[in-house]
Amino acid sequence: MPPRLILLPGLACDASMFASLLPAMPPALQPTVVDVHTRFASIEAMAAALVAEQHGDLILCGASMGSIIAMEVVHQAPERIKGLILLGANAQPETEAMRALREGVLPLFAAGRAAEVLQFNLPLAFHPDNAKNKALTQSYLDMILRAGGQQLIAQNRAIMARPDARLHLPLVRCPALMVCGDSDQLTTPENAREITALVNDSDLRIIAQCGHMLTMEQPETVNICILKYLKKFG
Repeated sequence: MPPRLILLPGLACDASMFASLLPAMPPALQPTVVDVHTRFASIEAMAAALVAEQHGDLILCGASMGSIIAMEVVHQAPERIKGLILLGANAQPETEAMRALREGVLPLFAAGRAAEVLQFNLPLAFHPDNAKNKALTQSYLDMILRAGGQQLIAQNRAIMARPDARLHLPLVRCPALMVCGDSDQLTTPENAREITALVNDSDLRIIAQCGHMLTMEQPETVNICILKYLKKFG
């Protein structure tokens, strides 16, 4: 039996992040979107819950925060992870500058001003051309706002306390695929190249005219990259 494909959404994201990806995935891999990022307080606890709840061999496909959880899952249960796909990933721990920025917006989330913060941050999430697409950006905003202020606070705190994945990535033995937008300002191509250099059996794809929200900005290109990678599993 082939491994199962587990999809991990980004911060405050849900299954709609993978709306274009899911129908394209091989049914034999039983693609499943998980929500551990909404139910636990730390990256380590989120990863442990996934390991406990999802049985058998797994292929992990994590986007943004989901990629951080995926890297921790392969650290906790390396023998069960047969494939690793990281979309918009950063293996480094939080920087002091980014920590200060996150701490600064948490009171705004608590005060119900998430829409204001997110509207301001759209240029960071999308390629400049895609940020002009009102239907696309509204879909993104609607998804994040569905999570609510308390989830935004909790998940940002988990991100701020994330482990340094670079310490264990050289031990990863499954084939890995890194995908990054060429204009990603949140997890840059340099971050992706760093992970690729650390993982022994790894490949990197840089997507043109794309920011951080890969599956929403360039879904067809991302699907092609992932499907090509998944051919390794029959």
